[in-house]
Amino acid sequence: MTEAIVLTVTLIGILGVGAQWLAWRFNLPAIVLMAIAGLLIGPISGILHPEDTFGDFYKPMISIAVAVILFEGGLQLKFSELRGLTRGIGRIVLLGGPLAWLFGSLAGYYIGGFSWPTSIIFAGIMIVTGPTVIMPLLRQAKLSSRPSALLKWEGIINDPIGALAAVIAFEFFHVQANPGLTNFEMFGSLLVGSFLCTIWGIGVGYNLARAFRSGWVPEYLKSPILLVAVLLAFGFANYLQEEGGLLAVTAMGVTMANTRMPSINQLRHFKENIAVMLIAGVFVMLTANLSFEVLGMLDWRAIAFVLAMLFLVRPAAIMLSTQGTNLTLSERIMVSWIAPRGIVAVAVSGLFAASLHAEDGITDGELMVPLAFAMVFATVILHGFSIAPLGRMLGLASTLPPGVLISGASPWSTELAKKLNELDVPVLITDPSYRRLRDARHAGLETYYGEILSEVTEHHVDFVRFGSLLALSGNEAHNALVCTDLAPEMDRAKVYQLYSGGADTSRGSVSSALQGRTLLSTETSLEELMRLHWAGYRFQFTRLTEEYPPETYQGALADSSLIVLVHRKGTILFQTAEAPLSLAVGDRVLAYVPPDDPKKIQNEDVTPSADVIALEEKKQAAMDKLTP
Repeated sequence: MTEAIVLTVTLIGILGVGAQWLAWRFNLPAIVLMAIAGLLIGPISGILHPEDTFGDFYKPMISIAVAVILFEGGLQLKFSELRGLTRGIGRIVLLGGPLAWLFGSLAGYYIGGFSWPTSIIFAGIMIVTGPTVIMPLLRQAKLSSRPSALLKWEGIINDPIGALAAVIAFEFFHVQANPGLTNFEMFGSLLVGSFLCTIWGIGVGYNLARAFRSGWVPEYLKSPILLVAVLLAFGFANYLQEEGGLLAVTAMGVTMANTRMPSINQLRHFKENIAVMLIAGVFVMLTANLSFEVLGMLDWRAIAFVLAMLFLVRPAAIMLSTQGTNLTLSERIMVSWIAPRGIVAVAVSGLFAASLHAEDGITDGELMVPLAFAMVFATVILHGFSIAPLGRMLGLASTLPPGVLISGASPWSTELAKKLNELDVPVLITDPSYRRLRDARHAGLETYYGEILSEVTEHHVDFVRFGSLLALSGNEAHNALVCTDLAPEMDRAKVYQLYSGGADTSRGSVSSALQGRTLLSTETSLEELMRLHWAGYRFQFTRLTEEYPPETYQGALADSSLIVLVHRKGTILFQTAEAPLSLAVGDRVLAYVPPDDPKKIQNEDVTPSADVIALEEKKQAAMDKLTP
């Protein structure tokens, strides 16, 4: 028996993490691949039935996993972000959420034919629009900043709100089924229990944050103690009120997110890593635990309910809640359609499906898991394939390639940004010095004045627009910090910085573990680039063809020339010390070449920039006035 459980856990881990890796590798929705993996080893092949394998441990395992996932979601919520929300996002969360809950409950009862308890609990869960699903879709679709921000923040904020709505509904029906209680006693028990669980979670979060700030806990013990504290908050709250632990851990996460802890980002990343593992396990287990009998219960009325949630409930809730805001009709249509459900929806559905009992008067609770999977499949597939075309049709999607975010303004980075603009690549240059941004502003480039590592920056810079980061400031330590901080959001393979100077053993070097990929070479620092800039070096584009192949081009380059990037099939590839570029026919190569290169490079793009043309026109106009 023990060996079977060990093999089962191993198999679930391999399938869950493997599905997420395949999703990353081939740019597919991870949630769909994990569900397919669970179906293959569960109802299709009959290899695994987790509830039989784990027995009495099945429900506690799901409960603990959901608790950690909800805590991690609460850890993303900051009151400063809520205060900074636009009117549209506030309306969607505060008004759109309750409307979606109401309309979804009505659809579940009258269209799906479910009982009122199942309809209300499931509709509360479906408020959630998973941020882990919506973020890849936004990057894929390249929506304009406002609808992108609306969808992103709705997903982050509604993640715990939907779970809390389901908890409240579950507690109401569970207490209602308890005989001998009057309505007053029932509501009193529910309110008091929920209040105590919430206060308990806030207290655990506040005191733990205080202990971390005061140095009562060593750095290496913070993550383990945090995990144990989550389990403590969850377990004790469940004794106060059944499933009240979900309220407690969410309140604990929100409390800690709004305390000033120096190590909050490291703790958040640790919890994200644990959540990824738990998400993989929970998703595969819930899918594998399905049976054809349960799936067969999804009749035409259940399908009609899913369609109603997609085409009636969500659009009606969003269109009504955003009435009178400054959102355009196109933006309201886009937000009303895009609402992919994700991990939290399925995990919480699985938890409550295991908790609902016939003795509580709820006979169709087991339907919630297949319904949740049906919603996930329908929304991820339909919204995933339609978001980009709909965005283009409504004029809300950019046709430009993923942009480049440059941290650190200098004459060299400004010139590089100009060249990227010539490729129609969006570029944003950020710098905490208004003076250093002057040349970029005068060149008409998009700039952001402020510290890129500041929390305020998150409200003003839409990181979803950018596919690559170049840390080009003169402070190597700051470059490394920027790469380390933004790597989880932008992918570590897409963050680059200039050479930090020296090996790891050097006294003045920054550890390679903290750095991004080394841009250009291990000998090219900003100081060296500025020396070349003042020596008259210039950027030069060259298109490689069959007549002018890479070998000829590289032979024509001067020894001191630097290949900076390659534009290949609409994608920007940067030259790095770790993986030097291999040039191919069809590439458009940007090189940094000396001013008096004796070897002429053929096939150069010589189209002057708009600034050069304007300057030449002014010179010509002045000469015309002087001509008699």
